[in-house]
Amino acid sequence: MNIALYSATFLALGASFLKDRGKTKKALKKAWKAFENILPELLVVILLVGFVLAVVDHAMISRVIGESSGWLGVLFAAIIGSITLIPGFVAFPTAAMLVQGGAGLMQIGAFVSALMMVGIVTMPVEIKYFGKKATVLRNLFAFLFTFIVAMVIGWVVA
Repeated sequence: MNIALYSATFLALGASFLKDRGKTKKALKKAWKAFENILPELLVVILLVGFVLAVVDHAMISRVIGESSGWLGVLFAAIIGSITLIPGFVAFPTAAMLVQGGAGLMQIGAFVSALMMVGIVTMPVEIKYFGKKATVLRNLFAFLFTFIVAMVIGWVVA
């Protein structure tokens, strides 16, 4: 599948280059700049997760957020996801590394869902623009929704 995606990407890039070399070069420069901006955050998170996975053994990950941790593990993962501020492009590789390290799919579903939808760290800014009541309600409903996500993943995977 990866080979097909890379091939399609290179074909589209080639077609773009043939159509307008200037725009294609400009787009590639913009893409490189975006990559350079993202790279420090990505590397830091990957290094931190790698360090945690190296220090914490698979048994502990499985105990805390593994399949056998059940709904308590889902709750813990949702809380950690709620207070963590990681961009989406880093969250999914991080989730994959945690699953490889022994985390359960329901727990990772709750973690990523909370990470993307609940913003404890960003609440002050959100309150400033939307008000306290709207912010608290949005975050509360988003937090509750993470458990629905975990439940659906549990049904689909089981």
